[in-house]
Order: sequence, then structure tokens, then C-alpha cells
Amino acid sequence: MKLNSLAEAEAAVLERGARPEYCFAIVLKESGKVIGEIDGHLESASPEENAPCDTFSPCWMLNKAYYGKGYAFEAAQAFFDYLFGEKGIRRVYAYTEDYNLPSQHLCEKLGMRREGMFLEFVSFVNNADGTPLYENTCQYAILKREWDARK
Repeated sequence: MKLNSLAEAEAAVLERGARPEYCFAIVLKESGKVIGEIDGHLESASPEENAPCDTFSPCWMLNKAYYGKGYAFEAAQAFFDYLFGEKGIRRVYAYTEDYNLPSQHLCEKLGMRREGMFLEFVSFVNNADGTPLYENTCQYAILKREWDARK
């Protein structure tokens, strides 16, 4: 999500703070410095009114200065253990843009399988002429039984 002002950033912090069981800071153990976050959205896999919320879509963001050092993998692996082991999640899926090869690699390293590609799926930014720039988006997923089999 692109934030355009301090007010939008403050609102985002309040929103994330309202669901603390699914929003974590990524912190350096040695110094306590926050270098990113991992969070996501819990949802039902069924449109039925009382269907269980057993599907989760995570999002990880890391300060660019810490890319390629294994921090995102370590955080995501711990988060997936938490989701599958403590929260009873059945399925985790993630979206990433087709050009975001590091994020795709992270999904694959976590044991997620690529399920498909959505062409011109979503727009977070505009072209120079102000029209939406729609991006191609890959979907990756892993089931609890697949996660457990990796252990």
C-alpha cells in the first residue's frame, strides 16, 4: 500500500494495531532495530456465512538495506509456523508482482507452489498520464499438510 502523507501513515499504524495477532515487526535481535514488518489478512475460503476463517494472505516488507540477508525468510518461516501451528490456518497464499523476483524466490524457498498468474490484476500506481498502471501478479500457496511435511 502506497502512503501519501503522514496522516495516512498514522491511520495505517492504528489499523494494524487493531489486529495484533497478525501483524509483527521484523526486528534485529542484536540491536532491537525495526527493519520491516510481516502481516496479513485472515479470510474464509467459503462464501457461506459461518464458514471457518482458515485461509491467510501474508505480506512482508523489509527495508532495502536488509535485502538478501535472510531476514525475510526467517521472519516468514516463523510467521508460517505460528499461523499453521497456533492459529489453525489451513492454507496460506501470497501475491507478488511478476517482476518481483526476490519475493517469488522467497515464496519458493518457503515451499509455496506457484498457482497462477493474473494479468493486469491490480494497480497501486499510475502511469505518467494519470491512468492506472495494472500489474501482472503471481499467486503462490502452501497448505498446512505441505508445510508440516517439510519439517
